[in-house]
Amino acid sequence: MYVKFKKNSALRKSNIEQIDLMNGVQFEEFLTELFKSLGYRVKNTPRSGDYGADLILRKKGRTVAIQAKRYKGNVGISAVQEIIGAQKYYNADDIWVVTNSYYSKPATNLAAVNNVKLIGREELIKLSQRHLR
Repeated sequence: MYVKFKKNSALRKSNIEQIDLMNGVQFEEFLTELFKSLGYRVKNTPRSGDYGADLILRKKGRTVAIQAKRYKGNVGISAVQEIIGAQKYYNADDIWVVTNSYYSKPATNLAAVNNVKLIGREELIKLSQRHLR
């Protein structure tokens, strides 16, 4: 229990430079802590066979499916395509792609016509500064 508390405490204090050094699993753990701090119940999907979503959030009767991308370069269109596919499988009301980076123009365009919320680097910094201290 104490080890988990220490780990969660460290994740909660991560800044963007630390996030950039995380691997994909650590980034998902960070997002779990972030969204819990925002009042969501968070479920992690299996590492493989996740049908395009890494996290499932629930709050006030709504379900959000999230594709998490810890990248060095721009997130491309495939991340948006994956979360669109996950929407029906998880019966999600909303679908989001969250990254520590930025999005390519095709990803942004596809997200816009499919009501996919894109949370990029700047918004992630603001959310984590506001809610994880």
